[in-house]
Amino acid sequence: PASHCNLVRTNKCRIQPSFRKIVTMDASPIPQAAAAASANPNANANASVDSLSSSSSRSRSRSLNPFDKALQHASAYPLKRNPLEQITTIQVNIGLTCNQACTHCHVASSPARKETMSRAVADKVLDLLASSPHITTLDITGGAPEMHDQFTYLVTEARKLQKHVMDRCNLTILNTPGMENLANFLATHQVHIVASLPCYTSANVNAQRGDSVFEESILALQKLNALGYGHPGTGLLLDLVYNPVGPFLPPNPTKLEVDYKQSLRKDFGIVFNSLYTITNMPIKRFLQDLKTRPDVVVSDTDGNVVSSMSAVDAYQDLLVRSFNPQTIGKLMCQTQVHVAYDGTIYDCDFNYALDLPSRLGNSDSSVENEGRNVLEYESVSEIVARNPCVVTAKHCLGCTAGVGSSCGGALI
Repeated sequence: PASHCNLVRTNKCRIQPSFRKIVTMDASPIPQAAAAASANPNANANASVDSLSSSSSRSRSRSLNPFDKALQHASAYPLKRNPLEQITTIQVNIGLTCNQACTHCHVASSPARKETMSRAVADKVLDLLASSPHITTLDITGGAPEMHDQFTYLVTEARKLQKHVMDRCNLTILNTPGMENLANFLATHQVHIVASLPCYTSANVNAQRGDSVFEESILALQKLNALGYGHPGTGLLLDLVYNPVGPFLPPNPTKLEVDYKQSLRKDFGIVFNSLYTITNMPIKRFLQDLKTRPDVVVSDTDGNVVSSMSAVDAYQDLLVRSFNPQTIGKLMCQTQVHVAYDGTIYDCDFNYALDLPSRLGNSDSSVENEGRNVLEYESVSEIVARNPCVVTAKHCLGCTAGVGSSCGGALI
């Protein structure tokens, strides 16, 4: 919707209370929707769930979820991993303990969560890094990764292997008592910081992440800037992450990055390298938030109200209609292996949140979890060889909507 662009045009992030005219009744087929997404990736292509499959294949695809139907129509079903040499990242969810409890958190982290990675799993991750030359990046997420015992160990040893290390940081952890040396540690080891800042105004950030989080985040960013983070030529990469504060797709990422940089520099003297835009997945806390929202009015192209639907169904419909086949081949699940704190292998952090492990092990195995844990493998190539396909479900539409979404931001 045009209202998304208000984030850029008015130089102010606004909480969107509901959808307006998100559904049209003159559904067009997916090829036209894809073309529209390519020309204007954040435009809502007018295609319904039913139009994702032709009449000749409708009965065959009836059991498929909406994402798999979209893949089938795009001749990309089932979704497969990229060739081994294009699988460049091991992402680890080191544990769920966090100093915050954000409304959009897809793994429901909080101070009350105690799950954390063992040294045995951390050692195996490092073994995989050492034995897999095509893996160039260790991406550490959580929870607040820095709160977990194995964090400094993983960072130190991975850097010894000359791997690029990314820390998905919530920023406020840098100001937490007991973490006074954390920023210096990250800078010393040239850790790439990917920091969550869903807006550049206090009201929106605090509404999503908690009271005073924006102010604490600004202090942390200023501390990182003072160490050289975000400045050209230092080798200290500082990227920020935007995710919508409501049930809509991110706005144009290029324009929004310019807006972020201008506002943060003008108001706080803050600099950073790039902005990642990430679509909210309709799972966990964000799904619960959708369930609390009022029903959404459904209008035809003339603006006539024809029906209403729940906010959950409306958001799912938005993701379906915004499916962009140009994102296929660039999805994070196709270029990484994800390892949970207990060693279980997943295709991405969202599948981890939904307990959808990778399809590993012999299909006729009598041991239910055989082949699902990283401790059973000696290399990433062995993991990939035993599972060339990605586990998919309807939430995957969040990664293929509009310009696409991944842990590295927009895809096209």
